[in-house]
Amino acid sequence: MKVQAVTDVGRERSVNQDYVYYSLTETGSLPNLFLVADGMGGHKAGDMASRYTVETFVSLVQDSTLKDPVSIINNAVTQVNRRLLQKAAESEDYEGMGTTLVAATVYDNILRVANVGDSRLYILGNEITQITRDHSLVEEMVSMGEINREQARNHEKKNIITRAIGGYDTVEAEMFSVDLKPNDCILMCTDGLSNMVEDADILKIVKSAPDIETAAKNLVAAANANGGKDNITVMIIEP
Repeated sequence: MKVQAVTDVGRERSVNQDYVYYSLTETGSLPNLFLVADGMGGHKAGDMASRYTVETFVSLVQDSTLKDPVSIINNAVTQVNRRLLQKAAESEDYEGMGTTLVAATVYDNILRVANVGDSRLYILGNEITQITRDHSLVEEMVSMGEINREQARNHEKKNIITRAIGGYDTVEAEMFSVDLKPNDCILMCTDGLSNMVEDADILKIVKSAPDIETAAKNLVAAANANGGKDNITVMIIEP
């Protein structure tokens, strides 16, 4: 298994509120762990929210006595949400902070994913497939047939998310399980990539690169070339 992660402030932000983590070795009862978070809030709050959530999540997984990956991840999401709300109450600077979170682990060629918010996980094979579902206002509008995908991409409310760590007293992650095929690779990212680079172009960039290190750098470069309006985080995993 190989992994490459890159995070970049982008061209319009002064602070990087994204946070990325991976471990290719055991974390508690999980054989590996991959996390991407996109913080939101004021100047200090978004940065704190993503970093605190990821670091606390890792600690909770390490200390968990549970054995089932889905239970471990679900429990960690519940606990980290509660702790982030407590953290937010400590300072006015942290008031209203929250973060997206995508968590993934691979065992016996099965990928298990949890997501809260609009950061994404894709599978890249012969085509690109979005596995996670955005918890956003525009995604709900698409589901209800009010707008189409193209309208959603440029909608003025595309940054409004409907589910976040720290957003509510309780939060539930949406869970996905995927059987990986030979030559599949996994891409995790924040919306700083997915809002700036079309899915088809993401696939083309990754497939044309000689290795995942180059692919990750090229994806960030493409997002910046297209405007770089947000922080950009990319993690590519070769199972």
